[in-house]
Amino acid sequence: MRPINKRIVLFFVIFGFWPSILSAQQKPNVIIIIGDDISYNDFECYGHPVIKTPNIDKLARNGIRFNNAFLTTSSCSPSRTSIILGRYPHNTGAAELHSDIPKGQIAFPRTLKEVGYYTAQAGKWHFGSAFPKRGDAMEGVFDRTGGSSSDGGGASGAEKWVQYLQQRPREKPFFMWFAAHDAHRPWDNQFVPIKYKAEQVVPPALVNSERTKEDLASYYNEVSRFDFYIGTVVKELEDQGILQNTIIIIMADNGRPFPGNKTRMYDEGIKTPFIIHWPQGIGKNGAVSNSLLSVIDIAPTILELAGVKAASCFQGRSFSKVLQHPDKKFRNYVFAEHNWHDFRAFERMVRTEKFLYIENGLPDLDNRGAADVMEGGSGAELQKAFLENSLSTFQKKIFITPQPQYELYNCMADTLQMNNLSGRNKYKKKQVELAKILKAWQNETDDSQPQDLTEDWYDRISLKPLINKGKRGATPGSDRNATHNNHPGPF
Repeated sequence: MRPINKRIVLFFVIFGFWPSILSAQQKPNVIIIIGDDISYNDFECYGHPVIKTPNIDKLARNGIRFNNAFLTTSSCSPSRTSIILGRYPHNTGAAELHSDIPKGQIAFPRTLKEVGYYTAQAGKWHFGSAFPKRGDAMEGVFDRTGGSSSDGGGASGAEKWVQYLQQRPREKPFFMWFAAHDAHRPWDNQFVPIKYKAEQVVPPALVNSERTKEDLASYYNEVSRFDFYIGTVVKELEDQGILQNTIIIIMADNGRPFPGNKTRMYDEGIKTPFIIHWPQGIGKNGAVSNSLLSVIDIAPTILELAGVKAASCFQGRSFSKVLQHPDKKFRNYVFAEHNWHDFRAFERMVRTEKFLYIENGLPDLDNRGAADVMEGGSGAELQKAFLENSLSTFQKKIFITPQPQYELYNCMADTLQMNNLSGRNKYKKKQVELAKILKAWQNETDDSQPQDLTEDWYDRISLKPLINKGKRGATPGSDRNATHNNHPGPF
């Protein structure tokens, strides 16, 4: 037998494995940066007249800004759970605020991890429970977790984002979930890059008072702080020479924490800002897409871009082709739900590019929103004025009972959803059409409204805890085994 040539062996050792090394390096890195309680139109690039967001705006100018990206719920933890599982809230088993995610659900970063990605989470956790919890579906999804405000992340929860990028293993592609505490109540007096004055125009849903203006200014402070830390991430990626092949997604979990927004099915509650920056993979920089997207589409899209086939558990579809063709039509419908968030609730909605249709399964209850919203300056001012009977018809809308059982809005003509068209002869055909689509979605995904839904945990006026605080009722879809249903519903 002839002796083995060591140079030949070395050649195959180096070059035989080169394709796999190269493919690992070519796989895109992915960073999702998610704001807490920020409405879609509160960045400068989305037209806000006061809030400055230069770093986000620069990403939009060099990426794609989406005008019609929608959440599946306007409630913190159920929204994040829905995004990372690629499933509707009632199909995750964690449809209510702070609900644990049952075992058996698959978070898409786990799939990335299985194919060689390094995965990390820094900042606010809030996947189901408020903190990582042993035994639920999120255990082991990330190689590294932490960086919240209680773990060195500062008030913003963003102060370890750069550190995570610096300390990652350099030989692997990575996925990182950077979740800010900004702009969630209560406001803090710590570092803010821009200090806004209380001189802003007050939205028509709020009381035009000094306290409301100061409340809005504090919110603006935290939105700009969110933008500031995004800038530090981009700079670090540039310094490491990896910005070109890193997909950056900027978004939020639900609308701003003000009455009529957070928890609600209107655009300023359920629509999210959505910007994708990826110089190596986007067809046209500075593009604006009006394609209708649902956040359940994020998981299969990222997996496809990473070269991984998405499992059948993901109810969304990949919109990767829209990155090359921003004008390409994608969805016909998006769907969302409003379940318990401090207060008993059951609303369902379907949205097209033009129309919004909502059905309320509990119209006898008012719809004032989350407790932290009503405790804030704007909420307190609104409730005070309501008790004094000094609100406009639009302002008192959240307090009245019964609430409308059916709502229909032309969102092109009525961006604030102030004019309910339900029942009008001109729109009856459209309402019937959307009601059928909504019902089909509920049936196909096994959504349901159990009689024993979770009750209020707080008094709706005083906001003091009630005796049944901490007691859970049945969750939507639980009586139909919805956690095992993978049907995507109408598309």
